[in-house]
Amino acid sequence: MGYLIYLVILIAVPLIAQSKVKSTYKKYSKVMNSNMVTGAQVARKILDDNGLYHVSIEETRGTLSDHYDPRKKVVRLSSDNYHGYSAAAAAIAAHEVGHAIQDAESYAFLRFRHSLVPIAGFGDKMSFIFIIAGFLLGQMNLVLIGVIFMAFAVLFQLVTLPVEFDASNRAMAQLVSSGIIRNNEERQTKKVLNAAALTYVAAALVAVAELIRFASIFLLSEE
Repeated sequence: MGYLIYLVILIAVPLIAQSKVKSTYKKYSKVMNSNMVTGAQVARKILDDNGLYHVSIEETRGTLSDHYDPRKKVVRLSSDNYHGYSAAAAAIAAHEVGHAIQDAESYAFLRFRHSLVPIAGFGDKMSFIFIIAGFLLGQMNLVLIGVIFMAFAVLFQLVTLPVEFDASNRAMAQLVSSGIIRNNEERQTKKVLNAAALTYVAAALVAVAELIRFASIFLLSEE
């Protein structure tokens, strides 16, 4: 019964976070920003204000598929945010530019996260394979390898948190200082950014819970 409750929580937490993001985004994608500037224009202004003329902006497919590509120095905005005049579009565009500013300033957590990408990606894909194979074959050394790989994937999730929160803080500061949003719009912008941050918090909580569970199982099997 306890495991069933744990499983329900494990599934429910990310779903609730995703639902919060979608509902908040939907609400504020219908609220126009007072300056009537598109997400692309917001991104370009903040980039230029910070001397990042070499960073380009591209439209990308999908919904909430916005991201910053540090390799190609490109801010990619989903179509609704690229062309949209909404409060949500401005907030998300500013957030992605926040990552570009982090990159330009060699923000420590961002650099650390980039260094973790290869092993974290491998660990995310292979950890469960090693763990399951270890239990099936009765080889606890394989379980340990799986837990170690999982730990790197979890570390990546944890390092992502300060990166995302810092990008959102930079976004707010830039939107306010540039005059893109006014006082009455700050609350709306924070709601969009906070909702987006929930997905990363939820992912990190789930990852940590899973790591603790498998690490505990391994340790108990060694006793």
